[in-house]
Amino acid sequence: MTGLRIAIDGPSGSGKSTVARRVAQELGLGYLDTGAMYRAATWWALHTNVDLDDQDAVEESAKQMPLEVVLDPQAQRFVCDGVDITADIRTSELSKVVSKVAVNIPVRHEMLRRQRAIIESQDALDSYSNGRGIVAEGRDITTVVAPDADVRVLLTASEEARLARRALEVRGSADADALAQTRDEVIRRDRDDSTVSEFMTAQDGVTTIDSSNLSIDEVVGAIIQLVKEVRA
Repeated sequence: MTGLRIAIDGPSGSGKSTVARRVAQELGLGYLDTGAMYRAATWWALHTNVDLDDQDAVEESAKQMPLEVVLDPQAQRFVCDGVDITADIRTSELSKVVSKVAVNIPVRHEMLRRQRAIIESQDALDSYSNGRGIVAEGRDITTVVAPDADVRVLLTASEEARLARRALEVRGSADADALAQTRDEVIRRDRDDSTVSEFMTAQDGVTTIDSSNLSIDEVVGAIIQLVKEVRA
């Protein structure tokens, strides 16, 4: 499977990260969560006291960000200026403000440059995938970042399913209170991101998988079947 590239797009809570990690593990590929790179850029801006409402300052901050991404699907890590920020970028507080960075067009251009460099760099993949390829997931992956990927998937799910999954991930519960606290993070972020990215409708050549009533194993199996078909 030399050079295999799989791109998975979709809204918040659709299961992109979990599915992408599993696919990468089963196929022995590297794994890249591109959405986490925007979280890292947000963390770096806050860490260096940059006003997130100052778009020019945020753009410059993103360009200067000393970020290292570890592509191991079993232990994806983000290290910024020597600090492991993998857990820090997943806090609820950061989730509330990450869209300010994600909708900054110049920042998106910088992240696009970095994401393509990671995907295309054989050296970056060697440690974990022996140069066999990568599974990348996040906004714009199937259309802008990796439109030439071997397999491109738009992973969708109902709003109810997406809220429950994100509540379990972030708050450890999907009860009424947890869902209410999670709703703003998921719905608002999708609304904000939709102003600069199309991730609800599959483009030509992109396969849509609705995961609302599917298990993780079933979604992973469907994507691996797509890989087998393109590699046949």
